[in-house]
Amino acid sequence: MPHMNENVKRVYRHPLPVRLTHWIAALALGVLAMSGMQIFNAHPALYASDASTFGHPVLSIGADETPDGQPVGYVEIGSLRVKTTGVLGYGPDGMGGFEARAFPSWATIPAYRALADGRRWHIFFAWVLVLCAVVYAAWAFALWPNRKDLRDLPKAIRTHLLPWRVPPTLALNPLQKFTYFGIVFIVAPIVVLSGLALSPAMDAHAHWLPALFGGRQFARIWHFAGMIALMAFFVVHLLMVAMTGLVNNLRSMITGWFRVKEVT
Repeated sequence: MPHMNENVKRVYRHPLPVRLTHWIAALALGVLAMSGMQIFNAHPALYASDASTFGHPVLSIGADETPDGQPVGYVEIGSLRVKTTGVLGYGPDGMGGFEARAFPSWATIPAYRALADGRRWHIFFAWVLVLCAVVYAAWAFALWPNRKDLRDLPKAIRTHLLPWRVPPTLALNPLQKFTYFGIVFIVAPIVVLSGLALSPAMDAHAHWLPALFGGRQFARIWHFAGMIALMAFFVVHLLMVAMTGLVNNLRSMITGWFRVKEVT
């Protein structure tokens, strides 16, 4: 058997515009999530109808009192209620005390109750995210999966069940392509459009937009679900970055240079 040597090759993987939009979009996504939770605190319930049927939310986060007067936070989905005191429903108010609020002060921007300020943060960084998406669009079409990616997808899924054993490669694997494609071209547009559907100004000029989602209340559900999907992607993305070579992956997204092993 011939002797095989491994050489480490440095490859310029990420152009500067991709790196900039990546980090700015990551910041914008974090601010959007936190300011969105602040906005949700103003009315912490979702309704599966074209109207706010206050007695029948599909999801609500709030607080009750026990028979002895102790506050209890809860998350209620349909008829299922789970106690979440200290995390959701009842927690820090941002001013040294506790109060009934869907999300605690440490998870919201701003920390104190301020719906108008939360909206300002949310709208500003929503446009930041949209501008990043426009700049990134020139490179994003490389994420478009093809038939070969579809055939290789099961193998990629099996391989990534143990992600720390996956060797660094320059090309995106099918699992990455389908995931990024879903986030960039499906989830992100749903979040942006459903968010616009919640704007009274947009409703005045584009009546079709809320109707596209089944009404304003359904648009809130789409928006909420889309943000949960983005947050889930963000968490899994960080885990995969850490388990498949934290230093190498971070270096490539900061400097652009990525290291791969060549077998000769």
